[in-house]
Amino acid sequence: MIKKFLPLSATAIAAAIALAGCTTGTGPGSSGTSMPNMDHGSSSAAPARSTPASAADHNAADVMFAWIMIPHHAQAVEMSDVMLAKKDIPADVTALATRIKAAQGPEIDTMTGWLKSWNESMQEPNAHDMSTQGTGGMDGSEAAKLFLNQMIVHHEGAIVLVKNESTAGKNPEAVKLGQAIVTAQEAEIQEMRAMLARL
Repeated sequence: MIKKFLPLSATAIAAAIALAGCTTGTGPGSSGTSMPNMDHGSSSAAPARSTPASAADHNAADVMFAWIMIPHHAQAVEMSDVMLAKKDIPADVTALATRIKAAQGPEIDTMTGWLKSWNESMQEPNAHDMSTQGTGGMDGSEAAKLFLNQMIVHHEGAIVLVKNESTAGKNPEAVKLGQAIVTAQEAEIQEMRAMLARL
């Protein structure tokens, strides 16, 4: 069985972006609206010199970025695992699934580490449609088409969410990762569309 991973609905995306942008200020007297339990790592007290960069100042957008992208990446890894376990998948599709898994698995670990270092909750928003669709009767080409179409939509949803981190995020490492994700996934979308045209 392969899970059909749909992007966040327009409402969920808008809500996530609105929530992520709520806290732009980080200390007393800030004009930004405070969000409960999402910005307590960025008080007005200066961080100790020994604090690693990943544990430095962050804001609600950084936390929301990690909360949303960890399960989003986990879905992409799971989708890739399904392709890698299926026979007769075109070699270029298998190579793509391998690259996605190799890139996004470590990024999950990085973002999980940030949440821990920021003393933030590991709670994930329930924002994804996890309905299932079987592929048992599909041949390799059909399964590859399904994978590519789903992954394109999945990437497009991620790009929308990550672009908010680029504009609203505060933590330099999180912003840098967000920009890298956008660059990589935009390129992969073009690559997948080209693959679909050949199938």
